[in-house]
Order: sequence, then C-alpha cells, then structure tokens
Amino acid sequence: APLFHQAFISFRKYIIESSSVSADLHIILNDICCGAGKVCLLGHVDDLFPFFLRHAKQIFPMLDCMDDLRKISDLRLPPNWYPDARAIQRKIIFHAGPTNSGKTYHAIQRFLSAKSGIYCGPLKLLAHEIFQKSNDANVPCDLVTGEERVYANEDARQAPHVACTIEMCSTNTPYEVAVIDEIQMIRDPARGWAWTRALLGLCAEEIHVCGEAAAIDLVTELMYTTGEEVEVRNYKRLTPLTVLDYALESLDNLRPGDCIVCFSKNDIYSVSRQIEARGLECAVIYGSLPPGKALFLLFLRECSASCCFFRKSFEMKQDKCIRRIIFNSIVKPTINEKGEKEIDSITTSQALQIAGRAGRYGSSFKQGEVTTMHRDDLMQLKEILSEPVRPVKAAGLHPTPEQIEMFAYHLPDATLSNLIDIFVSLSQVDGLYFVCNIDDFKFLADMIQHIPLNLRSRYVFCTAPLNRKEPFVCTTLLKVSYFF
Repeated sequence: APLFHQAFISFRKYIIESSSVSADLHIILNDICCGAGKVCLLGHVDDLFPFFLRHAKQIFPMLDCMDDLRKISDLRLPPNWYPDARAIQRKIIFHAGPTNSGKTYHAIQRFLSAKSGIYCGPLKLLAHEIFQKSNDANVPCDLVTGEERVYANEDARQAPHVACTIEMCSTNTPYEVAVIDEIQMIRDPARGWAWTRALLGLCAEEIHVCGEAAAIDLVTELMYTTGEEVEVRNYKRLTPLTVLDYALESLDNLRPGDCIVCFSKNDIYSVSRQIEARGLECAVIYGSLPPGKALFLLFLRECSASCCFFRKSFEMKQDKCIRRIIFNSIVKPTINEKGEKEIDSITTSQALQIAGRAGRYGSSFKQGEVTTMHRDDLMQLKEILSEPVRPVKAAGLHPTPEQIEMFAYHLPDATLSNLIDIFVSLSQVDGLYFVCNIDDFKFLADMIQHIPLNLRSRYVFCTAPLNRKEPFVCTTLLKVSYFF
C-alpha cells in the first residue's frame, strides 16, 4: 500500500509535467480528457494500468523480483545463518544474578582455564579489563575493539584468547570457551543484534552467558530452536546494599567513596566544577573515554579520589572504591523503537545495575549505599528499585552483509541506504525477534555513498559505533574511508 501511494503520486506528476508521452498513452489520455464524465474515466482504468505499472517498476525496481527479495529478507530462522555453530553441539551455561554477585567472575575463571576462548563485552573498557587480567595471569590474550587490535605476542601471532567488544567477535573461529557479558542487552533497540549474533553464532564448545535473570526465559527459548539446552546457575549479591532514607541535597555533604551518576556530559561537567570549587578531588569518567585515559582516572580514583562521576557507570566493573551511589537525576535520554529520542525515568534494570556498583565484594567497603541528589527523587527511586525487572521478550536482529549483497545482486543500482530500507520493509520476523533501529547505519551509508567502495567494505564502515552528532568523528570516518 505505501508503495502504491508513492507510485500513484509519481505517475500523476509524470503525466502532468512531461512535455511528451508515448503515442498510445497520449491517445488514452486524450480519450479521457474528451470523455463525457466519470463513467468514461472509470472505463479507462484498465487501459491506464499497464502504463502505471511500467512507471512503478522504473521507480521501484524491486517490484520485478519481489518474491526473491522476500525470501532473502525472511528473518524467521536466524539460527540457520550460522552453519559452523550448528555443526557442533554447544553447552550453554547461564550465569544469572544481580550486580556484584560474582557471576562474571566465575565465567572468566573458566575462560582463563580454557585452551582457547573469547570474551564479548558491551564496552571497550570491559574488553580492555579482561585483556589485562588475562595477560597478567600469563594467559596470552589479544584485544579487538572497533578502534584497535592489540596482540599479546610481540610477533603479532594471534593468541588463543581474545577479548573484544561484542560487535567485533568472529563467528567463524573455533574456541573452547566463549563468554557473552550483559546478555540482557540483547533487547537493546540499537545494538541488540550483536548479542543475538554472538549467542547464535559463536563456535565454542561452551558458551557462558552472564546477565540478569530476566533474560533466562528468552535465552532458553532461543536455544530450544537450535536444539541446545541451557544450564542456569543463579547467584546472589555478595555484600548488602542499603537505600538511604535521606538525599544528599548539597555537595557540601560529599565524603570519600561517593560516586555521583549523571546521564549527560553537561551535568557531569557542571557538577564536577562545583565540587572542584570546594577544593575536593574527583575523577570524571564516562563510557566514551579511551581505555587508557579511563583506566588512568580509575587508578587515581583508587588512590585519592573523593568522588567520581559516570555517564554510564552501570556498564563498568572497575569500581573498587565506591561506597555510595548518588543519582544526580533519575531521568535519562533514551531512543525508542522508532529511533526517536525520549526523556524518561530510568528502568528498574538500569537502576539496579547502577546502584549495585556500591560496596563491591573485595573493596574497602563492606556494604553499599544508594541515594539521590534531590529529596524529591528519592521516593521515586525507591519505587523503581522495588519493582520487578521486566522479562526480556525479544532479541534484536540486523541484516547480514551476505543478505545485503544478495539484495544488491537483484537491485544493482540501489544505494546501500536504499537496500537497507527495502530489506527492513520486506523483512519477516517471529515473536522471538525484532529488527534493530537502522537510522545510524543509514546515516553513515548516505555519508560515504560518493566514495568508491565495494559493498562489503561499505557495510563494515556503516557498522562503526560512532556518534553522528559529533562532526569531527564523522569527518574522520569519512577521511579514513577514502583509503579503502
């Protein structure tokens, strides 16, 4: 129906604005114009339709191969995309529990004891942490992120272990053990496809999945479609966490071990300036910091920081000296399923992840505390923390490069952005999956469209996790793409 409407508008414009048309079409139009009324006009609909259809196929070339395109964009059986993984019988172990329960620790211990392994995390900081921990334990491990590849061996030989951001994991390399961290992010509207791809596609004898218990049912159901059973290991928090009955209210009430959580860089810098004006030391850390700088700041925090700030503190695990988490606000910007920006209260899952960073096991604090900056937010925070975590209902998907290449075979003149649009419009998914938001992908595809690249390279560039609102970053990507 949407295509019909667009084709109708286009055909009408073509008829009105064309200086000349074919003789047979001209005769039909002349008959209509000279007709007695609506009866005559309706009688010519059948005569006009072949010309309308020909025009529609010119502006929508996929109409000639719609059946083939529908088959290619059928996303109802994602496990079949990974024949290497289906060729082995994998053992799936789900480590479920709240923050600071030791679930990831146990999975990493198995990773370190294996002959080969891969760790897949949501942040380059987490991949960097496992990379360092592994090499410190004399287990050679490479680091692979969207920014860099660091070899453990001086001669650049590939190590048997690798720590990577989840988008960078290989589904073709065999491993003994794989660790997929923060599995609940499989529902993320933008990045969820990367967790789905890792869960279904990693070629490892053992897959250790770490995350919230809310994802157990979905993971179990997904593994049922692959013929693999899930062993669930439940963990409880190792140290107590207390929600205080009072808010901080003033930065004068800060004390060593406090961490103020902000959800925008403007808030981070505003609060940090106010603290420094009071003569206090603080470390400012956010998720997009380069690993080296962030780890340096984390070292400072271990030694002397009075307080620290996170943009996405719940995504970090290097929080050894936080006694009290203080929410500067309990609302944050989010992207909905349509790709639209919204401001909403943080979810129970996010609140628990953030609050759980206080009083970690093995730190200098035996228990954690959580409160808010403002008194009005405290009651709402308590309500959020008391609610059950919503179950994860569906896993994200994204068209693979192979599928887009098959689309391009049928539509050789279409741009990558158009190919993605057509793919999503024709795609079919079942209730276990959803198609992730593709706005950032299309933005990058349009940005580099004029550069002569093969389709696979173009696709890879468009999966780069960059902020399209930062002109310098976009310009850098544009310049780099010229070298390919």
